Amino acid sequence: MAKSATKTAEKEAKPTKAATKAENAVAAKLVELYRLQYYDSLVDKIQTQRGELPLEVQDLEDEVAGLETRMNKLTEDLKEAETAVSDKNNFIKDAKASIKKYEAQQSKVRNNREYDSLSKEIEFQNLEIQLAEKRIKEGKFAIESKSAMVEESKKLYKDRKKDLDLKKKELDAIIAETEKEEKDLTKKSETAAKAIEERLLKAYRRIRGNARNGLAVVHMERGSCGGCFNSIPPQRQLDIASHKKIIVCEHCGRILVDESIVDEVSGPNS
Repeated sequence: MAKSATKTAEKEAKPTKAATKAENAVAAKLVELYRLQYYDSLVDKIQTQRGELPLEVQDLEDEVAGLETRMNKLTEDLKEAETAVSDKNNFIKDAKASIKKYEAQQSKVRNNREYDSLSKEIEFQNLEIQLAEKRIKEGKFAIESKSAMVEESKKLYKDRKKDLDLKKKELDAIIAETEKEEKDLTKKSETAAKAIEERLLKAYRRIRGNARNGLAVVHMERGSCGGCFNSIPPQRQLDIASHKKIIVCEHCGRILVDESIVDEVSGPNS
């Protein structure tokens, strides 16, 4: 009777094949999730090394484009002002020629009516000349003002373009140093993602998107969550280490793994 009870107890204590298989399946999922996080974090690190440079380059590109548009508009306005002054000068020449013609005709008129008519034309042309001279004066002032604005705009454009070229070279140098490594890691991340079921992958990406540091899967560090650093209860620590199910931090919602998962992914033979 005692032997039978002992055998029964041993049978109950020994995990079933189904339970072991389920635990292995969960462990495999945790490995793949942490592997994905591992590669994504390495890519994040490379991108962090670039700092704010990509944003600075983008801002400078936008600023330079705006300055170029403004410079072109000012240059166009300047040309229009110069053309307007030139047209008025030509108009004055034509008006003076007309006055000479009318004065010549006055000496040949046959009556006072024709003479008065020519006198009015001469008076009208003189008024037109005075108006044109006024417009020329205004135009020259506009040309002087717009010329100064064009030169200032060109200088500012040149300075900002120089800043942009320097920033681009700096960014290109950093990208050149890390481009191959980033491509390799991105490829590994994509491969790792394919090994994860859609439901878990969506959850991982949602958590990662909400996390400021991009960490969706973290390991326990001295009994605390490696993401938010809040303490994890002892029983929950045992659950994480048992790999029976996927456990998330009750404070930050990140997926938690133990050191054995970390070692399998980032160990020397990984």
